[in-house]
Amino acid sequence: MAFWSRFVASGLTIILIFGCSERSESIRQDSFIKMQETNVDRLLNKASEMKQVEDLFVQGNELLTANRYEDAIAVYDRVVMISPEKTEAWINRGNAHSALQRYEQALSSYDRAISIQSKRDEAWYNRGNALSGMGLDGEAIKSYDKAIAIKPNKYEAWINRGIALTKLQQYTHALASFDKAIAIEPDKHQAYYNKACTYALQKKTTAAISNLQKAIKLFPGKYEKLAKTDPDFAKVRNTEQFRELIH
Repeated sequence: MAFWSRFVASGLTIILIFGCSERSESIRQDSFIKMQETNVDRLLNKASEMKQVEDLFVQGNELLTANRYEDAIAVYDRVVMISPEKTEAWINRGNAHSALQRYEQALSSYDRAISIQSKRDEAWYNRGNALSGMGLDGEAIKSYDKAIAIKPNKYEAWINRGIALTKLQQYTHALASFDKAIAIEPDKHQAYYNKACTYALQKKTTAAISNLQKAIKLFPGKYEKLAKTDPDFAKVRNTEQFRELIH
């Protein structure tokens, strides 16, 4: 089966506008100016701190994209030390741990993100991926359901939900999940390939080949190779239909 994963990245632009007012009494004016200067200093320090956070966050994302996961985690640690409520940093920190198959640490990061913003579909989705990586597919489905409840058109969650259901041999529900993903994004080759896997596991050769053909048409060169060795096709691999499609 072909798993779908994704990380979240976002930026923040901060604009601060300062103002001042006049006072008629010199003593009161002097006091006001000193207070205003203190407030301005605080705002400037806060702006500088937030810019540092955003710069570090971008750096962490670049390291994550470059598959430098340990370095990315180190940078995200700096981000959350300065700004503990930065949800995106906790999510991407979790994704870096997931990439290293450190799923318990990943879950801790996702749960921290959810405690800050419970409606972040990315946190629930990636939490599901980590649970699936741990073989806890039933729990993973619950997290995918949370992500879908927040964002019903999140086709990635529908696809990975279908994979988890297939692993639990709940084939009818799995196919319904893949169909939902296809209804949202008709050209998602991953959905067709995983449908093919689910049919093949049931030895439904015609349906398996039909969906495999669609996946190959949408992404030539990938799925012919994958299907040759994917154990999900073991029950149909020796059929004439499969051999004709996969030379």
